[in-house]
Amino acid sequence: QVQLVESGGGLVQAGGSVRLSCIASEGTLEPYLLAWFRQGPENERTFVAAINWAADSPVYADSVKGRFTISRDNAKNTMSLEMNSLTPEDTAVYYCAAGLRFRFGVVSSEERYRYWGQGTQVTVSS
Repeated sequence: QVQLVESGGGLVQAGGSVRLSCIASEGTLEPYLLAWFRQGPENERTFVAAINWAADSPVYADSVKGRFTISRDNAKNTMSLEMNSLTPEDTAVYYCAAGLRFRFGVVSSEERYRYWGQGTQVTVSS
């Protein structure tokens, strides 16, 4: 239905900022609930942020709230994650994900999302 591709990752110093992007290389993002997850050295994928179609009430994990901002542009078929005040604990592979709208479930759960990108590496140095 849709194919997702992340970009923007790289090496960043602690306290710095980076902007990640997620683009639909095939299909459109418009029908989907969108989210970012990350997988660190412990090899466990955890929730970062999510945004609905109206983009009026984004949801953030406690560890990133106030530092990260999720947004989307349906006209450009993209979703973004602005990351500020980065720490080494933010080092991870970041994945974008898409889930069907109007479905019951926990927004922070991997089970909520049907489509996933291949991930982009973000490394934060001390």
